[in-house]
Amino acid sequence: MPDVRLSSPQGKWVLLTTVLGSSMALLDSTVVNVALPRIGRDLDADLAVLQWTVNAYMVTLAGLILLGGALGDRFGRRRVFVVGVLWFAAASLLCGLAPNAGVLIAARALQGVGGALLTPGSLALIQASFHPDDRGRAVGLWSGFGGIGAAVGPFLGGWLVDGPGWRWVFLINVPLAVLCAPIAVRHVPESDSGERAHGRFDVLGAVLGALALALVTYALIEAGGAGGGSLLVAATGVAGLAVAVAFVAVEKRGPHPMMPLDVFGSRLFTAVNIVTLCVYAAFGGFFFLAALQLQVAVGWSALAAGTALLPTTVLMLLLSARSGELADRIGPRVPLTVGPLLCAAGMLLMTRVGPGASYLPDVLPALLVLGLGMVTLVAPLTATVLAAVDTARAGLASGINNAAARAAGLVAVAALPLLVGMGPEAYREPDAFDGAFGRAMVLCAGVLVVGSVIAFAIVRRPAPDCRHPECRTHGSVAVPPLEPETEPEIASGPDRGRKGGVSRETPPPPGPERL
Repeated sequence: MPDVRLSSPQGKWVLLTTVLGSSMALLDSTVVNVALPRIGRDLDADLAVLQWTVNAYMVTLAGLILLGGALGDRFGRRRVFVVGVLWFAAASLLCGLAPNAGVLIAARALQGVGGALLTPGSLALIQASFHPDDRGRAVGLWSGFGGIGAAVGPFLGGWLVDGPGWRWVFLINVPLAVLCAPIAVRHVPESDSGERAHGRFDVLGAVLGALALALVTYALIEAGGAGGGSLLVAATGVAGLAVAVAFVAVEKRGPHPMMPLDVFGSRLFTAVNIVTLCVYAAFGGFFFLAALQLQVAVGWSALAAGTALLPTTVLMLLLSARSGELADRIGPRVPLTVGPLLCAAGMLLMTRVGPGASYLPDVLPALLVLGLGMVTLVAPLTATVLAAVDTARAGLASGINNAAARAAGLVAVAALPLLVGMGPEAYREPDAFDGAFGRAMVLCAGVLVVGSVIAFAIVRRPAPDCRHPECRTHGSVAVPPLEPETEPEIASGPDRGRKGGVSRETPPPPGPERL
């Protein structure tokens, strides 16, 4: 049994390590969007390159994150976490030094691989290291510090872009890794070999999932430049759908699926994940385009644009716990219905933000309404996902929900410019971009309304028991929070599961799932 106490020097080192590691990924998810216009100008790149700068990272992260946790179970959580930190830093260095758009996009894809290793690993280290009596408080501190990091991200990104340059948005990860990795090796205990899973990995499923996302993303992005008429674009899109079908077949028939499809036998779980797809597709599209709109059409600096987006994250950080408590009392149906509608209203208010817009009368009201909508829905959504499955599979459910949100965001970034007629050079033309942005906000609002209707029609279960209230302190606007394990004991053997999709030797129901 893990016995590190939070009050001990080693406990503080473990907490610092996990916060540093997760902060690298959190910062990356918030600072890069602010840097996109400057990246485009410096590399003489079109809009497709900006889309790929975001999505190359998301493709590998979303496709491999379910596998990343399983590697920690097999080879040691600390070891895989350190590999992820160093991998992420090396890829970040390559991003910062990239001489052209092709190298930058390839480096971003590699960065996503590192993110898939360190993102689940940071919380897994807490779960594996701390004494059960201290685990809840440690996770709460980890989540709170992570929320602060997410809040600082847009401001920091804007300052770096306007100051030393956009390359430092990536290079800042290197000193964080140089600090984090040695502390982890010296002060963080490795998981015992007897605690590690010995099941096989669903490598084929992970590869197929990532490949399907990559092919569909390529088709959507390139269709924007080719007008949708290119034979290559059409063939790539069809191939992506075929690979997605193959992925489902492998997960259905394979002996060790990372995403066992029987979990979708719960009508509530399926419905909430559809709501997740709607909500985080809208969020992904919004935060990709809003940072561009404030700089391209409104004419603000990167620092001003990044700072302007802070209210949504701050509201999430301050009020998400209270929102979760309210959902516990009244049930998830109302929050999951009202939350998306508030977010839709906020995005419709953003259609007023264009050339000559001012922050207080134009931008701030929209972001406050959007932020209140996020606060209303995120904690209940996560709690309902956990409550929709057996306790032993809560980690698996949370991992699937997190991966679904990431996939929805990357598809939205690829598809929205195509759907609203945003051409390859649109971000260089303020008037054209402003018109397309307004159409995109209306479309995002429509997707949110669909999510609200689904929640109202299907989500009827009484208030879920949020098993991990310490994770309600959540500042990330890109994805729902990953949740820790539901049981303090660490199971062993082939049936032991882990959040993030560890493979199993026998069919479900699996052992305790954990991040």
